[in-house]
Amino acid sequence: MIESQARPTGLFDPARARGQGTNDLLRSFRTAVSLGWKMEANWTDPLLFFIYSVAKPLASALILVFMLQVIAGPAGIALRPFVIVGSALWSFVVSGVAGLAWAVLDDRERYRMLKYVYVSPSSFIVVLLGRGIARLAVGAMGAGITLAVGVLVLGVPFEPGSVDWALLPIVLVLGAITICAIGAVMAAVCLQTRQESWDYPEVVVGALFLVVGAVFPLSVLPLPLQALGLISPLTWWIAGVRQALFPGGPSSIGGPGSLWQQLSGQLNPNDLQVVLALLATGAVVTLASAILFRAGEARAKDRGLIDRTTGS
Repeated sequence: MIESQARPTGLFDPARARGQGTNDLLRSFRTAVSLGWKMEANWTDPLLFFIYSVAKPLASALILVFMLQVIAGPAGIALRPFVIVGSALWSFVVSGVAGLAWAVLDDRERYRMLKYVYVSPSSFIVVLLGRGIARLAVGAMGAGITLAVGVLVLGVPFEPGSVDWALLPIVLVLGAITICAIGAVMAAVCLQTRQESWDYPEVVVGALFLVVGAVFPLSVLPLPLQALGLISPLTWWIAGVRQALFPGGPSSIGGPGSLWQQLSGQLNPNDLQVVLALLATGAVVTLASAILFRAGEARAKDRGLIDRTTGS
């Protein structure tokens, strides 16, 4: 008879390299978020970090507000909520989309750690999402400060009692998921590229800025560009946040002569239409992001790009 012997303690258990399911994924995500935040915030004192984080979005919003004041005169005051909300949300978009891509570039180009992160038991996409969430938090802080300055300093009328608190969390969550999905695509692109990759996320976001109604309504654009805007989830996200914070304010999607009015026969979309459109377009973008990220990851592994350092 052969007696079964217990595995001696101290030997390596191969199961540990495969992770332990959901618990390990959650632990990896929390660790990645903590690491991303420390990398963002630990390089300086809190006051300087705060100024650095909010200066750019706040300055951009103030420039647009004063340009509007000079061009439109007293009539521009009524459009301040439109511009302030769009500018604040766009800083959130930039931070979220760039966060995942820059996480790849930081680990590959600066710290030379990407190959070690990739072969760890943690899921690579979970680590990227955790790192991206930290940058998203920085963008959210800048967006919040921009909105606060708009209300307290620039006289943007804001009534907490009139806010649609049922719509606001829905569009915020759906928007954050969509932003992370776009960021994952940019991370997959940066896995393939060699030089000047640091600018790619902001270039893509800058192109989207034109067609999503961030600081001007889609109705001022030619019909083909309006069509592009209507199929972008960011357009519906920004419109939903505007409708939730300032019900009855100017719409970035509808309006007289807009493509939305021609297609639907309505002047502006209602709350339900905004949520449904955001769900539909966001689902398409998220699914496409998963496919493109897996394809980009497979190509990077096949061509040995994970451990490559380009010096960019």
